Amino acid sequence: MSSALTIRNLTSRPVDLIKYEYNAIAPSLSQVGMTNITHNVTSLFRNFTTPAAPPVAEPATTFIQQDVSIRIEPFASLQTDIKPQKPNETLHLTFETEGEKHRLDTPTLSSRSTTLNPLTENPRFNYTAVHLLEHSHLTLYSSAHLTSWMRSLKDDTPLSALSIPGTHNSPTCHRALPSVRCQATSPPEQLDNGVRFFDIRVQPESPLDPSKDGLILVHGVFPISLTGTKYLRELLVEVYTFLDRNPSETVIMSLKREGTGEATDAQLSRILRDHYAGDPNRWFTAPRIPYLGEARGKIVLIRRFGLDENLKQEWGGAGWGINAENWADNTPNATCPSGDICVQDFYEVLETVNIEKKIQYSQAHLERAARCVCTLPEQDGVSANQSPKQPFFINFLTASNFWKVGCWPEKIAAKLNPAIVDFLCRKHNGIDGAAPDQVRGDGSTGIVVCDWVGYRGNWDLVRCIVGMNAKLEMRERNA
Repeated sequence: MSSALTIRNLTSRPVDLIKYEYNAIAPSLSQVGMTNITHNVTSLFRNFTTPAAPPVAEPATTFIQQDVSIRIEPFASLQTDIKPQKPNETLHLTFETEGEKHRLDTPTLSSRSTTLNPLTENPRFNYTAVHLLEHSHLTLYSSAHLTSWMRSLKDDTPLSALSIPGTHNSPTCHRALPSVRCQATSPPEQLDNGVRFFDIRVQPESPLDPSKDGLILVHGVFPISLTGTKYLRELLVEVYTFLDRNPSETVIMSLKREGTGEATDAQLSRILRDHYAGDPNRWFTAPRIPYLGEARGKIVLIRRFGLDENLKQEWGGAGWGINAENWADNTPNATCPSGDICVQDFYEVLETVNIEKKIQYSQAHLERAARCVCTLPEQDGVSANQSPKQPFFINFLTASNFWKVGCWPEKIAAKLNPAIVDFLCRKHNGIDGAAPDQVRGDGSTGIVVCDWVGYRGNWDLVRCIVGMNAKLEMRERNA
C-alpha cells in the first residue's frame, strides 16, 4: 500500500482540496480465478457471486468518494489521509480557489506534469501539478504562459531576483561530435517554452580585419554542427524575432570566446560592439544588473571575455556589459570579482559515480539563491535607477567527460534533470515542519542552466523553475 499523499502548494494563493475519488484495485486473477472476472467488474455496483465459485466476501472493486475541506496555504506542504491501495492508482482530486474549482486526474499515462481542468467558465487561475509517485507527493504550480511568462512581473523587479530557466551551449542542437551536442531542441523552441538565458561560445572568423563580423558558434575547440558552419548572426535573428513577438520578455546572453586560432578577447569585444551589440534598442550593455523594465525586448549581455582598451572607458569608465570575465573554473561556488555573478559550474564529472556530487552542488546553489530577499523599490524606498544588490546566481546543471559514454551531456542530464525537478517540488525553499512564514527568502532559483531540456517534449524542469517566481509575485502584489 502506498504512503499517504502529501500536497505542496507553490502558488501565491490558498488552495482548498474539497473532494477526492478513486477506484480500489480489484484482486488479481490468482486470487479469484478466471470465472470471477465478470463478477469483479459487476461488483462496482453490487455484490455478486456464482455457485460454481468460492464466495467473495467483499466487492472486488470499490469506488471511493469523499468530500473534504483541506486548506493548503501558499508555499505550505500538508500530508493528507488520502492513501490509495497502490501508488499508480488514479486519483480524481477537486481543488477550489476563490470560488473556482479545478479537477486533477493523476497519475496519467505519462510521468510528466498535468494541467488541472477548470470546472469554471473563464477561470482566472490555472494550475499545473507534478505528481512524484515514488514519494506520494503532489506539487501545485500556477500555470505560466511560457512564451511570455515575464509579463506578470513588475518593471522594477531586479532581474537577478527572478527564477530563470537557461540552456548550456544553447545552439548545440545539431548533429555533432559526442559531448559537443548539449541540447535536444532549437533556440526558437527553447524560447517559446520559457528559456530566457543563453550560453553562447564563439570564435572570431577574421579577427585581424575589423570590417569582418563573422563569429562562428563553437563548443570548446569544436564546431557545433557537422553539417556546416553556424554563425552568431543567424542565432541573433531568431532571438530578435522572438523578442519582437514578445516585448514583455528579455534574453540574458552569456558570451565567451572559445575555438581555435589566435583571436583575442579584445578583438572579440570590438567585433561585438561594432557589428552586433551597439543598438541600445536591442541590447542592454551597461555594466550592471538591470531591472526588468530596462531589459524588456532586449538582450542583456554578460561577458566572459576581456575588453578592448576603448571599451573599458564606456559608461563613465565602468566598462561594457555585465562583467563575468574572471569566472572561476570548475567551481561548486564562487563569486566573480565584479560581485554581479555567483556561479556553480563544477563540470569535471569523470565517472558516473560523481554525478551525485554534481547533484549535491546544484541543490546547494539553488538554496543559496532561495535564501535571498530582493530589494523592491516600492517597498524599500530604493531609487529605481539604483543597481540591485543581489547578484545573478548562475547554476549549471551540466557536466561531461568526452571519453566516457556514461558521462556525455545527455546521459548526465537524464539523471540530473529529474533529480532537480524532485528537489524543486519537494524541498526547495522549505524546512521540514516549518510554517511558510518561518522560511526566509524569496524562493528564487536564480538562473538554472540545463542540458537536453525539452527532450521528447518534456519541459517540466522549465515549468518548475518558472513556477518558483510565485513568492516574488506575491510580494509585488502585496506591495
